[in-house]
Amino acid sequence: MSTFDILMPKMGESVEEATITKWFVKAGDTVEEDQVLLEIATDKVDSEIPSPVAGVVKEIKFETDALVPVGEIVAIISLEGSEGGEETESAEKTDASAQQEVPKAAEEDKVKMEKASTAEATSQEAPATGGDFKDSDRFYSPLVKSIAKEENISVSELESIKGSGKEGRVTKDDVLAFLKTRGDQPAASSQKSAPDEKSVQAAKPAERPAFKAPEVKAGPGDEVVEMDRLRKLIADNMVMSKQVSPHVTSIVEADVTNLVLWRNKQKDAFLKKYGEKLTFMPIFTYAAAKALRDYPGVNASVSGTNLILRKNVNIGIAVALPSGNLIVPVVKQADQKNVVGLASDINRLATQARDNKLSPDDIQGGTFTITNFGSFKNAIGTPIINQPQVAILATGTIEKKPAVLETPTGDVIAIRHKMYLSLSYDHRVVDGALGGYFLRKVADYLEEWDIDSDI
Repeated sequence: MSTFDILMPKMGESVEEATITKWFVKAGDTVEEDQVLLEIATDKVDSEIPSPVAGVVKEIKFETDALVPVGEIVAIISLEGSEGGEETESAEKTDASAQQEVPKAAEEDKVKMEKASTAEATSQEAPATGGDFKDSDRFYSPLVKSIAKEENISVSELESIKGSGKEGRVTKDDVLAFLKTRGDQPAASSQKSAPDEKSVQAAKPAERPAFKAPEVKAGPGDEVVEMDRLRKLIADNMVMSKQVSPHVTSIVEADVTNLVLWRNKQKDAFLKKYGEKLTFMPIFTYAAAKALRDYPGVNASVSGTNLILRKNVNIGIAVALPSGNLIVPVVKQADQKNVVGLASDINRLATQARDNKLSPDDIQGGTFTITNFGSFKNAIGTPIINQPQVAILATGTIEKKPAVLETPTGDVIAIRHKMYLSLSYDHRVVDGALGGYFLRKVADYLEEWDIDSDI
């Protein structure tokens, strides 16, 4: 009987494992080509995995909530027509054609897994931090090992962590939880002879105190609701960003009267001509993309003591989900697109985000982010930077306000459409001057919008 292995796909460059959140089939079910088999979740995105072949589910290797490394077999499909003498040749053809239809990414994943296995075997020959992984009988995923290496977690410390994964396996969340309370744990004993205590204290830099969130108890009548997976990730990322980057926020008020009048005049024709709604977000994105080209220091990331100036201008757009959570799909090469192209991309990504149809590529590679507080009728906000970027722009609601205008015959008071723009930036590398100039430039592009321009 010919079979086909369904592998855990690679859902991004830095993703080494994923959690199975739901199975849509069970052993014995007949499946069609492209039928959804399971749903998986990573730190980046949730995705549905379709079957590349038609057949019968012979075996499911992992249950729901299992954390599975990339490249592992998660299910086996028996190909249709693989039994019977006369059907053998047909099955072989089916198998061959099915194998040809497997996405190239799957083949690349196999090669990467082989390389990873080789690299892991090589790394085991060298001493690990605080010990050797080969001395442990416990399985640790590549992601867990990577975190342990970055955070200088010894093997003995890993051994002490109680795993919440399948068969007691240590997951990423287990390691992160351990790091939060690590300061309260006794130091792991070293097999090497201890150096002189005074020399250690002299050489060792001062450690920052470990901060712990206060314990809060529910009172009578209170309802306790556990955070869902995405909310936990958002919480961790927000805390991490504030710890990594010293945030500073600058604010300007922009007179966008010409822009509002232009949109009101063009939106019906735009919908009829392009089949897309014309919101303000594509215009905000257009202005921000132009300003990022003017001030490339804002389109950057920090790596140690190096500043990486990004070649591409990829702008993330924060989208509120029906669940109340937030996700940031990315418009690639935003500086190379006009308002029509940006409107198409933003509308598509927003719809896919709300329908949970985003691909891993849709949320990766961002170099700058825009969040629209105005969609909730908020005037102003101080957003948190989306790491590893160095700045994020918040756009407030547009309101009619009285304003003083200078005319050839004197000053007059007129009703104008105004909005606040706020920019939070990483003060390690973006000073007040750069952040202020950039923000003012975005406002200038919006204020100077040509009311007579056509779509």
